[in-house]
Amino acid sequence: MDFELPEPHRILRQSVREFCEREVRPHARGWDEEERFPQELVPKLAGMGLLGIRIPEEYGGAGMDTLAYALCVEECARVDGSLALTVASHNGLGTGHILAFGNDEQKRRYLEKAATGEWLAAWALTEPGSGSDSAGLLTTAVRDGSDWVLNGTKMFITQGSVGGFCVVLARSNVDVPASRGITAFIVDRGTPGFSASKKLEKYGCRSSDTVELSLENVRVSDSQRLGEVDSGFYDTMQILDRGRISIAAMALGLGRGALRLALAYAKERTAFGKPIADFQAIQWKLADAGTNLDAAELLIHRAAWKCDRGEPYSSEASMAKLFASEAATAACNDAVQIHGGYGYTREYEVERFLRDVKICEIGEGTSEIQRMVISKHMLRA
Repeated sequence: MDFELPEPHRILRQSVREFCEREVRPHARGWDEEERFPQELVPKLAGMGLLGIRIPEEYGGAGMDTLAYALCVEECARVDGSLALTVASHNGLGTGHILAFGNDEQKRRYLEKAATGEWLAAWALTEPGSGSDSAGLLTTAVRDGSDWVLNGTKMFITQGSVGGFCVVLARSNVDVPASRGITAFIVDRGTPGFSASKKLEKYGCRSSDTVELSLENVRVSDSQRLGEVDSGFYDTMQILDRGRISIAAMALGLGRGALRLALAYAKERTAFGKPIADFQAIQWKLADAGTNLDAAELLIHRAAWKCDRGEPYSSEASMAKLFASEAATAACNDAVQIHGGYGYTREYEVERFLRDVKICEIGEGTSEIQRMVISKHMLRA
């Protein structure tokens, strides 16, 4: 659907696609098998502007819009879900929170290093006992003079062990309703008491760095507070809205990557004397995948368009993530089915797409949460 994109976005898409084909596709399977974060790729990502997609030029970034952000994530996911997750989380969560709610000193200190790849960004909201119920977090932030002392555990943190800094959400006020007593803080890597306590072994996106974080009497100055005291939960909801657009784009890229593999295999594989692409059962799977992925793209672009125009887009972002993640999961599953027994082996990379895409139905709000968000907006109308 490139014909609908403005020329700068078409050029960007082609440029990122060529980069991923050259620098990522030949290595993605190996990184996945090794479960290793490809640190050597970080300078190349920075050189492409993929670590400062939305960071303004005054802070060393590319200053692109949300639609460009979605296109970059989609193109990364066409070849590697782990890379897409890294790009999405770095741009949308860690740096996104500072970009939206940081002061000028914080933006200059962190965004400039994030854009160059010197520091990758992490973002810590989820805890072992609070996922969908994000306001139920237990990590605490207690004032001590001009400092804050943080204690708690964070779970499923992307870039948690390789990030140069992490935005941490903590409970700063226990005397008010849960959603009104949360504050965000920027914690630098190497701060005493702040550590990656466990690397997580995952089903998919295995070369994306994902860890459990431990905070034991982590002391940060009030200058590291991000946003107003006790406003962190409401700020977080805004961060998640844009993040859902990027996860939808990641799903779309994975679905299209798997569909590309399925189309090629269906043309090559023969059964009963002809290519399996000649069988209606296969054609219908391909047709359903292509149709649903194109529909997902329209939802993603609508959400991005509204975001870039400054219009409310929470419901649209949830619709895009819900539909794209479920459509892409179905497309990846059918791509494996089309490959038959070979699709179930690691000899063919299509199985990696199926493993990687599942996180899109879980991360940044499960499909169930998206349905809750959408229905609430509908009922308010």
